[in-house]
Amino acid sequence: MKIRMLQEKDAEEVSALIATTLWTTNIKDYSSEYIENEIKVLRPQSILKRASWTHFYVFCEDEKIVGCGAIGPFWGKTDESSLFTIFVLPEYQGQGIGRKIIQTLEEDEYFLRAKRIEIPASITAVPFYRKMGYDYKNGITTPDAEGLLRLEKFR
Repeated sequence: MKIRMLQEKDAEEVSALIATTLWTTNIKDYSSEYIENEIKVLRPQSILKRASWTHFYVFCEDEKIVGCGAIGPFWGKTDESSLFTIFVLPEYQGQGIGRKIIQTLEEDEYFLRAKRIEIPASITAVPFYRKMGYDYKNGITTPDAEGLLRLEKFR
């Protein structure tokens, strides 16, 4: 598996990967309307914008992007960071790629400088993130107004 930083030419493929994953994996926990809205938010231009202030990685099998993930500062703080946009193509899920994404993000300088790391997690991804050592922020186990759960890890 090749791991590298997102390049401008990748934005279309990453956006499509996210849409496929949302429609295939996350649809069991979210409405079609929610999925459509998320896809609108995560278009190629939004991916590039996110990559401008995060370290945005892509994970490739041969030349195909099969996963992605980003880490950046939590609201501009230097001692807190957030993980974002962690997705694995459905046909590659369960093969350790998600674990590799988390490991890569946890080796990044944004992680290493942080005392606390937060993940705005989908309902679908919560069991995976909990296995990776993240827990509910403030003990809140229900989705917020964005349909997400806030998980965190302290270092």
